[in-house]
Amino acid sequence: MDYQKKGCPRRTDILKRFIRTLICMFAFELIRMLTYAIVFVQFAISIITGKHSAPLRNFGNKLSRYTYEILRYATLNNNRKPFPFSNLPAEHQCEHQASDIDYS
Repeated sequence: MDYQKKGCPRRTDILKRFIRTLICMFAFELIRMLTYAIVFVQFAISIITGKHSAPLRNFGNKLSRYTYEILRYATLNNNRKPFPFSNLPAEHQCEHQASDIDYS
């Protein structure tokens, strides 16, 4: 049966996307653990110095954007393949950070 003629995707294409999704979900789990570390380190720095770490905050922002892309791809809401199948999100693709941090 020719699925391509009826507008249905080929099973091999579905399987390829499924394998890419599994790889991305593995990356998501690693990122989840890294995010915990970033949160704890950022708060430790804030408690000790009274200020946040700007580089760590920038990295966390990019990591958040990448996580968002993984989840959109895995839930079939986006066709753009996330890293490592394409480039990491560019700086202009990330949301701007809050200019002021409210600890209250």
